[in-house]
Amino acid sequence: MQITDIKIRKFFEDGPMKAVVSVTFNDALAVHDIKVIHARDRFFIVMPSRKNPDGTYRDIVHPINSEFRAALEEAVIDAYHVQLAAQEAEEKQESLQAEGVLL
Repeated sequence: MQITDIKIRKFFEDGPMKAVVSVTFNDALAVHDIKVIHARDRFFIVMPSRKNPDGTYRDIVHPINSEFRAALEEAVIDAYHVQLAAQEAEEKQESLQAEGVLL
């Protein structure tokens, strides 16, 4: 199974959750609401889940083995950093244009 697309749907500045991501596999299956978390000085992903009546959470979808989880986590976190840098560069350029530095 190959990851064919990763889209960062929303960025967050405050708190440990940094982004919500959608991942497409083999151009045929999309998994939405994967969360990028930064805690304990590292990034990791949390799979989409639903809340049970007893207040606990259960994953709706999840990797079956550690190798695939590691590959998925690395791809999602790499895409997060790339898109975050692109967003920051775009915001900086817009700021400079607003200040009249760039024409």
